[in-house]
Amino acid sequence: MKTAVSIPDDVFASADALAKRMRVSRSALYTQAIEEFVARHRGDRVTERLDAVYEGQASELDERMARAQRRTVECDW
Repeated sequence: MKTAVSIPDDVFASADALAKRMRVSRSALYTQAIEEFVARHRGDRVTERLDAVYEGQASELDERMARAQRRTVECDW
C-alpha cells in the first residue's frame, strides 16, 4: 500500500542514511521499523485483557499459602 506521512527533517535524514548503509530502500526500512514497533506493543493488549479479567479480585495470598511460602523461603537460607 502506498501512503504519505510527514516526519521531521532530521528523522528523515537519519532514516535515509541508515537505509543507504543497510543497502535497502527507505520503504523497506520504514516497513521493518513499523513491524518491530507493532510487535513490541502487541503484548499491551494482552495485559489490558488480563487486567480486565482480574479486576476486582483480591490479590492477597490466603493465610495458609502465605505461611507455606514463608517456610519455603526460610528453608532456602
